[in-house]
Amino acid sequence: MAKKSSPAPVPAKPASASPKGKAAPSRAKGRQPDRGLERRVILLGLLLLIVLAALVWAGGDSGPTALWLSDMENRPADRAALAGKRIGLISGHQGFDSGAICEDGRQEVETVAAIARHVERRLRRAGAQVDLLEEYDPRLNGYLADAVVSLHADSCIERSGFKAARWQESTMPALEDRLVRCLSESYAAATGLPFDADTITDDMTLYHAFRKLAVATPAAIVETGFLGGDWELIGRRPNVAADGIVDGLVCFFTADSAAP
Repeated sequence: MAKKSSPAPVPAKPASASPKGKAAPSRAKGRQPDRGLERRVILLGLLLLIVLAALVWAGGDSGPTALWLSDMENRPADRAALAGKRIGLISGHQGFDSGAICEDGRQEVETVAAIARHVERRLRRAGAQVDLLEEYDPRLNGYLADAVVSLHADSCIERSGFKAARWQESTMPALEDRLVRCLSESYAAATGLPFDADTITDDMTLYHAFRKLAVATPAAIVETGFLGGDWELIGRRPNVAADGIVDGLVCFFTADSAAP
């Protein structure tokens, strides 16, 4: 009988080999980035941008976002002309009645109140002392200030334009004419609205508040536009109308300081 040969020994697998014969992966040299965290951060940033855009769209130029952005503006000319000045702002019809009312519910009193708030904010940022006054505010009696501006809006008809006027019985017509001129030129430049001299009425030139102020207080009344034809500006972009008013005051006080 032939002698059986013993089976050849099976070589052992290397310790480093994987179950399928592949080399085991080497240990990572550094911590891999968390891709999930990166995606979450990007999504959060996009969400914040969407929320910011929604606030701007919903609030328009009078919303909180627009006000915050407005606060970031830097206007050195404002401070140079307005710091230390006392300015009275009469928010037309406030505390008395609604003023003009349109069929869709828009009201003069609310429209000019929004403009007045923007004017007040910019004046205060420039260092002015501002008194926001109601239509028949008792403080008007003998009120002494560097300037007073009364803000109003015109009727709901589809007409466009603004106007400004002083008291026709003024004791300082040259000074108040300069105030009216500065307000008119600056408001036209800021808003693009035409000056509508044909609709200036006795309610403006004989405005009740003019006769109540201290004799030394220059004053003007501004009809900021028509609730009908100018609503897209005075109703939806009150900060633009406000810029025209403040620019007019900057012009007035700058010209005043330059006078000999």
